[in-house]
Amino acid sequence: MQTTKTKAFGTHAAEKPLEPLSIQRRTVTARDVEIDILYCGVCHSDLHTARNDWGGTRYPSVPGHEIVGRVVAVGQDVTRFKVGDSAAVGCLVDSCRTCASCQQDLEQYCLTGFTGTYNGPDKHLGAYTFGGYSERVVVDEHFVLKVPENLDLAAVAPLLCAGITTWSPLRHWNVGPGSKVAVVGLGGLGHMAIKLAKGLGASVTLFSRSPGKADDARALGADNIVISTDEAQMKVVRGTFDLIIDTVPYVHDINPYVLTLGISGTLVIVGYLGGLEPLLQTVPMIMGRKSVAGSLIGGIAETQEMLDFCGKHNIVSDIEIIKMQDINEAYERMIKSDVKYRFVIDMGSLRG
Repeated sequence: MQTTKTKAFGTHAAEKPLEPLSIQRRTVTARDVEIDILYCGVCHSDLHTARNDWGGTRYPSVPGHEIVGRVVAVGQDVTRFKVGDSAAVGCLVDSCRTCASCQQDLEQYCLTGFTGTYNGPDKHLGAYTFGGYSERVVVDEHFVLKVPENLDLAAVAPLLCAGITTWSPLRHWNVGPGSKVAVVGLGGLGHMAIKLAKGLGASVTLFSRSPGKADDARALGADNIVISTDEAQMKVVRGTFDLIIDTVPYVHDINPYVLTLGISGTLVIVGYLGGLEPLLQTVPMIMGRKSVAGSLIGGIAETQEMLDFCGKHNIVSDIEIIKMQDINEAYERMIKSDVKYRFVIDMGSLRG
């Protein structure tokens, strides 16, 4: 298969900073869409992969799975896109498309394993995939998303991960007018959970350890703020919520939040991978038919649904735009939660 050189930014090892690289992209095949990348969001997963925090990173590594740009070429069999269209790519660029999950538009749960936008198996070139910290990307049409033209393209980028990660549980647990939703943590995921839940008509509460976040939460649409370290405030909301979206990315005690679920309520974990400490206490769950669940991004159809909803309701992420050359500093700031609420790279800086 023919390839072309593409400018990118990535790292050669876990302990090394990101720097300019040259990578190979495949030329467009019959069902491919080639996208000139204008903006790419910065996700915690990018940092974890670059630094091999989860193990298994293949180097050189080029992160980035919140991609927005313009179509510059299409294959002969492409029907949904034309040159000049706005287009987006999220966390997935392929799956088996035949298993039970894929047949239900749940490619994120592909039973043979989906192909991630970076560090995934590349069946075309025989190596592994490179992400959106690059000039352009070539993706099968099925995994390319349409972007509502009324939305700011830079602020759309985080919707491709932070947005769909919180949208999927909101939809799965049927959140709508009259629903009582709580969000744990106010970061990239948390601020999108508030915006999307409010857009769906729910009453939204933020759980936070910091009283200083109250004004920000209300500006995003939260109706109430509960300080999770205040036992009196936590007692007031016991038995209240239909759904809690827990966005905290590190190990923490979820038992106090379970107590605030109503009968048949669910706490869904979207931010943390790993064992729970302290142990989950089952008595409140059994006595109230309460559940603790997990959720991973969303399938392509659900992601398009989310983008269309955001277009209709004018919902985007709150962002800080950076140059590609500032990514290492941005990673350090992200570790300290020093961003409101998502970095987005202006990919024009890579070309300059």
